[in-house]
Formats: sequence, structure tokens, C-alpha cells
Amino acid sequence: MAFELITPELKEWQNRKEWFFQRQYTDTYELWYEGRYKRAEIWQKKVIADLIGSDKNIQTLLEFGCGTTRFTRWWKEIGIEATGGDISPFMLAQGAHLFDGDLVMGDSHHMPFKDNTFDAVAFITTFEYYRDPVKVIREAARVGRHGIVFGMMNRNSPKLIRRRAQQLFGKNPFYISARFYTPAKLTGLIEKALAGEKYMIKWICTGLPKWFPVQEWHLPYGDFFGLYVKKIDSY
Repeated sequence: MAFELITPELKEWQNRKEWFFQRQYTDTYELWYEGRYKRAEIWQKKVIADLIGSDKNIQTLLEFGCGTTRFTRWWKEIGIEATGGDISPFMLAQGAHLFDGDLVMGDSHHMPFKDNTFDAVAFITTFEYYRDPVKVIREAARVGRHGIVFGMMNRNSPKLIRRRAQQLFGKNPFYISARFYTPAKLTGLIEKALAGEKYMIKWICTGLPKWFPVQEWHLPYGDFFGLYVKKIDSY
């Protein structure tokens, strides 16, 4: 008797249809950064480097939600050895051709690593999609011995109105299930997830208009912010 292996097409996560399981979007993901978002990427990386680059304890890092490894390939520029993790096989398939490090497919709510495997865990524009963000933070604190790095799309941005308007007209599939945070809102989640733990938080905003006199600052406004949770007991 012959058996036929039937593999259903993966289209949903957390009972939601997500753009990162749809090839028409994942196949062109890298092009966004090579086009209109190139300048934004430069400042996003600068903010992240300013937050974590001076911490010499961070030598290894797990970036979960690494996608096509756009940022995962960059960490070595600031002296950090990175590993990537993602739940989308389509994104990881591209990353495998672009990144020469280790990649793993898994769910951020249940990271397939032992305690303290890495010096830090990073989420770059992916934390916005997690249904149980408190659980994800706890997982990151378990796997990352020294800290957690967030790169986030900021709710305190005029672009939020544009994104929601685009969604109403079916023009923007990328943020339908996204939940946007401010530095204060994210800090509140961290306090809940890490209650009883000792840590310190620092953050910087960027994503400001090109004509603006500064491009990064410590006010909670701008299209993007980086936030670093430094675990104190680990030092």
C-alpha cells in the first residue's frame, strides 16, 4: 500500500493570516530596504548600535523574528556573533542564502534553546506581531543571560495614521495584525514580565523627518525606537 504525504500550505500563525507566510510579500521583502526604507534602516542600526554596541558583555546574540536576516547579517559589524530564528519558512529560505551563520525555525513563545544560551536576545520590528508579548519577554530573559534588545515601530508617529488608512483600503497587508507600542507601553510589559528581577532600561527614538535638526533623541516621538533591557544580576 502506498501512502502520499500531504503537506498543507502554511498560511496562518496564532489563528491569524500573516503576510510572512505569503510568498508574494516575503519574496520582495529585501527590496523594501534597498529602496524607500534605506535611509530609515541606516538610522535604525545606528540607534541599536548606540544602545548595545558599548556593552562588551554582549558577544553572542539570538535575533528572533530574523526574517531574511537583514539585521542578522549586520550584528557582526559591531562585534556581535548572531544566530537567527524565525517561524516563517519562506523568510528563512531567503536568509539561508544571504547569511553565513546559524538559523533555526521556531516560535518565539517557545524558543528552542536552553537557559542562558546567548548573551542577549533581539527583536527587530517583529515584536509587534506577538499575541502574548509578556510570555515572549520571559522567554527572551530565559535564553539571553545579559539582556534583551528591541527595535520597534513607534506608536507615537504620524505614520501610524497613514498605515491604518492604507489598511482600510486594503493597501497595506503588513500591519493588519501588528500592535504598535511606545517606549512607555513596552516598558510596562517588561515590568510585568520581569517582576522581581533586577534590570535597567534605556531607549532612543529615531525615524524623524529628514529636515528635522536631530535624527535621534530621548523623547518618545519618531517612527522607530530602540530599547535595551540590561539584566543587572548577570554582571
